[in-house]
Amino acid sequence: MAKLLIIDDEKAIRGALRDILEYEGYSVEEASDGEQGLEMVKNNDYDVVLCDIRMPKIEGLDLLLRATEMGKGTQFIMISAFGNVETAVEATKRGAFDFISKPPDLNRLLVTVRNALERGKMITETKVLKKRVYKLNEIVGDSDAIRRVIDTSDRVGPTEARVLITGPNGSGKEMVAKRLHERSNRAHMPLIEVNCAAIPSELIESELFGHEKGAFTSAIKQRIGKFEQADGGTLFLDEIGDMSLSAQAKVLRALQENKITRVGGDKEIKINVRVFAATNKNLQLEIAEGRFREDLFHRLNVIPIHVPALNQRPTDVPLLVDKFLQDIADEYGQPTKEVTDDAMKYLQSLPWTGNVRELRNVVERLVIMCGDIINLDDVKLFAMPVI
Repeated sequence: MAKLLIIDDEKAIRGALRDILEYEGYSVEEASDGEQGLEMVKNNDYDVVLCDIRMPKIEGLDLLLRATEMGKGTQFIMISAFGNVETAVEATKRGAFDFISKPPDLNRLLVTVRNALERGKMITETKVLKKRVYKLNEIVGDSDAIRRVIDTSDRVGPTEARVLITGPNGSGKEMVAKRLHERSNRAHMPLIEVNCAAIPSELIESELFGHEKGAFTSAIKQRIGKFEQADGGTLFLDEIGDMSLSAQAKVLRALQENKITRVGGDKEIKINVRVFAATNKNLQLEIAEGRFREDLFHRLNVIPIHVPALNQRPTDVPLLVDKFLQDIADEYGQPTKEVTDDAMKYLQSLPWTGNVRELRNVVERLVIMCGDIINLDDVKLFAMPVI
């Protein structure tokens, strides 16, 4: 049941509003002046507050401002018999959801309350999702190797430097890119990801730079490429070691001149993009064998970050297992399971050729297949099943 508060110095108004809102199924409380109302807002969690503007002790707009400064997620609907455009604008500037004149129209009031509740629900859900995404992208570990990754990411993130992230498959290169972006001045803009290994060589240029209608047989309409989509934000080129040489040349030009040209077009388009790249390959060896451009390597490798393999940081395995147990429990809506000490030591001793990604899959398998306590026999049975 949604919880509402009416703050108004007129008893008749409070009573009328309360009767209407309780009839609609809301839980309603009252305050007779601004001071009492502010105290109630401070000590309780209301979904919506209907607040008069002109009141003794503390006026409505001042109360709204103080409630906003408290960080309350409550939606405020301001009401007044002396309403005008200027008052409504000022209320909105201070964070009010809406402004209603007295005496309020019944239908308008109920619609506004429902909309305010829906907005509050959406804001809460967005915060929960952001926390969940941040938690999923969190880099976990306390080994020297992973501490260097975290410290470098936090130092480099706020700059505009390009970063080349290296490391084996499943080690967490994408998470490093996301951490860098989240700590940058571009965090409010998009992070656009491109898996260069997953796109056929004949389509990679269209994917990155877009194409004009009629540029090739299947180009039935104009396409905006990833560089343009990331304008003002960050472009993450994952597995860049698999990019074709012709596409590498165009990426190099884009980095040098901050301009691109769509496939089949001749118009130069200015871009403002920060680039992170990642690879599981030895690019120095790729350069020596003619498969990667040395000039592009030096453009990308301003700040190198190497993500170590999991078997190079076995002390991080317990921390990762605990995190995955909690994440999976939250995802499945179940209590968090425990791993015995000997089972954890066995997990630390395994080779983990698939790195952190493989460990996460194994923990999920153990959660599904085992009881509340995961023991050594469980791990030996399910961690490395015979295929």
